[in-house]
Amino acid sequence: MTRRFQLIHILSLALSLFLTVYLPPFSANASDKPASTPIGTQTIGLTTGPFFPLRVGPSQSSKLFGEAFMPSWMVTLTEPIGSSWYQGQLALGAELAAFHTHSPITAYGIGLTPKMVYTFTAFGRVRPFIEGGGGPVWTDLGGRIPEQPGQFNFLVWGGAGGAYHFTPGWAVQAGYRVMHISNAGTRSPNSGLNFTLPFVGLSYQGF
Repeated sequence: MTRRFQLIHILSLALSLFLTVYLPPFSANASDKPASTPIGTQTIGLTTGPFFPLRVGPSQSSKLFGEAFMPSWMVTLTEPIGSSWYQGQLALGAELAAFHTHSPITAYGIGLTPKMVYTFTAFGRVRPFIEGGGGPVWTDLGGRIPEQPGQFNFLVWGGAGGAYHFTPGWAVQAGYRVMHISNAGTRSPNSGLNFTLPFVGLSYQGF
């Protein structure tokens, strides 16, 4: 385990402790519910976390461990949809995915993925969300592992999580993603790589 990997784990634990000890308890009272996000509101954020290999077939033999950093931007597209627990708002955005593998080989990658996010707004300051995206990605894994014959590939991902709005603009968040990297059949082989990614992050909205 590298020093950087240990640092990410320490930061994740510190954030969890901060949320448990210092943030006020969740309340469903109307006074605790922030107003819905106006259409056109822009949000910027940064999430990070360690990723772990997920093998779903015998042709996926590599076991890569590392960490990812994901600065993002999105804009709210809709008023709240629905009137029950599933009430929420839809946002469209983009995310820069930068990652580093440290075991068993050292490698780097960077990609840009458009994304869609549906945020549930019926739970006050706590905002669960589901999200997904996909786009091109470049890595220097090409030719170094059996699943990656080239450096240009595509990243597809989906996940879920929750955000806590501790001020009208600022929120902390945590969640879990599943990611897939492959060349979309442009070269052979195309078995691809799969990862799971628990993450924590910080965001600001109000532009």
